[in-house]
Amino acid sequence: QVQMVESGGGLVQAGGSLRLSCTLSGSIGVISAVGWYRQAPVKKREFVASIGSFGTLNYADSVKGRFTISRDNAKNTINLQMNSLKPEDTAVYYCHVDYEVATGFPPSWGQGTQVTVSS
Repeated sequence: QVQMVESGGGLVQAGGSLRLSCTLSGSIGVISAVGWYRQAPVKKREFVASIGSFGTLNYADSVKGRFTISRDNAKNTINLQMNSLKPEDTAVYYCHVDYEVATGFPPSWGQGTQVTVSS
Protein backbone atom coordinates (compact mmCIF):
# COMPACT_ATOMS: atom_id res chain seq x y z
CA GLN A 1 0.00 0.00 0.00
CA VAL A 2 0.99 3.66 -0.26
CA GLN A 3 1.80 6.29 2.28
CA MET A 4 0.46 9.79 1.71
CA VAL A 5 1.53 13.16 3.06
CA GLU A 6 -0.72 16.13 2.38
CA SER A 7 0.25 19.78 2.35
CA GLY A 8 -1.01 23.16 1.24
CA GLY A 9 -3.96 23.79 3.50
CA GLY A 10 -4.46 27.05 5.33
CA LEU A 11 -6.60 30.13 5.85
CA VAL A 12 -7.73 32.18 2.87
CA GLN A 13 -10.33 34.85 2.22
CA ALA A 14 -13.37 34.13 0.07
CA GLY A 15 -12.46 34.42 -3.60
CA GLY A 16 -8.89 33.36 -2.97
CA SER A 17 -6.96 30.28 -4.05
CA LEU A 18 -5.10 27.40 -2.47
CA ARG A 19 -3.22 24.44 -3.90
CA LEU A 20 -3.22 21.14 -2.05
CA SER A 21 -0.63 18.46 -2.71
CA CYS A 22 -0.50 14.81 -1.70
CA THR A 23 2.88 13.11 -1.98
CA LEU A 24 2.76 9.35 -2.49
CA SER A 25 5.29 6.68 -1.59
CA GLY A 26 5.23 2.89 -1.45
CA SER A 27 3.24 0.61 -3.79
CA ILE A 28 2.40 3.32 -6.31
CA GLY A 29 2.36 0.89 -9.23
CA VAL A 30 -0.88 -0.80 -8.09
CA ILE A 31 -2.91 2.42 -7.76
CA SER A 32 -6.00 2.49 -9.94
CA ALA A 33 -7.52 5.85 -9.04
CA VAL A 34 -6.69 8.88 -6.93
CA GLY A 35 -8.80 11.68 -5.55
CA TRP A 36 -9.71 14.19 -2.88
CA TYR A 37 -12.52 14.15 -0.34
CA ARG A 38 -13.47 16.66 2.33
CA GLN A 39 -15.27 16.71 5.64
CA ALA A 40 -16.76 19.79 7.23
CA PRO A 41 -17.67 19.93 10.93
CA VAL A 42 -20.73 17.80 11.78
CA LYS A 43 -21.01 16.68 8.15
CA LYS A 44 -20.20 13.42 6.41
CA ARG A 45 -17.06 13.06 4.32
CA GLU A 46 -17.88 13.93 0.72
CA PHE A 47 -16.31 13.42 -2.67
CA VAL A 48 -14.52 16.40 -4.25
CA ALA A 49 -12.59 15.22 -7.30
CA SER A 50 -10.87 12.16 -8.77
CA ILE A 51 -8.70 10.84 -11.59
CA GLY A 52 -9.75 7.38 -12.72
CA SER A 53 -7.57 4.55 -13.98
CA PHE A 54 -7.88 5.78 -17.58
CA GLY A 55 -7.31 9.40 -16.66
CA THR A 56 -11.00 10.26 -16.43
CA LEU A 57 -11.61 13.37 -14.35
CA ASN A 58 -14.64 13.68 -12.10
CA TYR A 59 -15.74 16.57 -9.92
CA ALA A 60 -18.47 17.20 -7.42
CA ASP A 61 -21.03 19.63 -8.80
CA SER A 62 -20.22 22.06 -6.00
CA VAL A 63 -16.62 22.51 -7.18
CA LYS A 64 -16.92 22.20 -10.97
CA GLY A 65 -15.31 25.12 -12.74
CA ARG A 66 -13.41 26.17 -9.60
CA PHE A 67 -11.24 23.18 -8.64
CA THR A 68 -8.79 21.26 -10.80
CA ILE A 69 -7.29 17.90 -9.92
CA SER A 70 -4.02 16.75 -11.46
CA ARG A 71 -1.43 14.04 -11.02
CA ASP A 72 2.32 14.48 -11.47
CA ASN A 73 3.77 11.01 -11.99
CA ALA A 74 7.34 12.30 -12.02
CA LYS A 75 6.94 13.76 -8.55
CA ASN A 76 4.41 11.17 -7.31
CA THR A 77 1.97 13.86 -6.27
CA ILE A 78 -1.76 14.43 -6.55
CA ASN A 79 -2.67 18.10 -6.65
CA LEU A 80 -5.88 20.03 -6.13
CA GLN A 81 -5.92 23.62 -7.36
CA MET A 82 -8.77 25.45 -5.66
CA ASN A 83 -9.86 28.82 -7.03
CA SER A 84 -12.73 31.15 -6.20
CA LEU A 85 -12.96 29.62 -2.76
CA LYS A 86 -16.15 30.04 -0.76
CA PRO A 87 -16.78 29.79 2.99
CA GLU A 88 -18.67 26.56 2.35
CA ASP A 89 -15.45 25.01 1.06
CA THR A 90 -14.14 25.09 4.63
CA ALA A 91 -13.30 21.51 5.61
CA VAL A 92 -10.55 19.02 6.24
CA TYR A 93 -9.40 17.75 2.86
CA TYR A 94 -8.25 14.15 2.50
CA CYS A 95 -6.22 12.53 -0.23
CA HIS A 96 -7.63 9.16 -1.32
CA VAL A 97 -6.23 6.22 -3.29
CA ASP A 98 -7.94 3.14 -4.74
CA TYR A 99 -5.94 0.07 -5.69
CA GLU A 100 -6.26 -2.45 -8.49
CA VAL A 101 -8.88 -5.02 -7.53
CA ALA A 102 -6.41 -7.92 -7.74
CA THR A 103 -4.41 -6.53 -4.80
CA GLY A 104 -7.29 -6.86 -2.35
CA PHE A 105 -6.12 -3.67 -0.66
CA PRO A 106 -8.72 -1.41 0.91
CA PRO A 107 -8.57 2.28 -0.09
CA SER A 108 -5.95 4.46 1.60
CA TRP A 109 -6.48 7.89 3.11
CA GLY A 110 -4.12 10.72 3.96
CA GLN A 111 -4.10 12.36 7.37
CA GLY A 112 -6.04 15.40 6.15
CA THR A 113 -5.22 19.08 5.78
CA GLN A 114 -7.40 21.91 7.03
CA VAL A 115 -8.77 24.49 4.60
CA THR A 116 -10.53 27.50 6.11
CA VAL A 117 -12.20 30.13 3.94
CA SER A 118 -13.22 33.34 5.68
CA SER A 119 -16.06 35.53 4.45
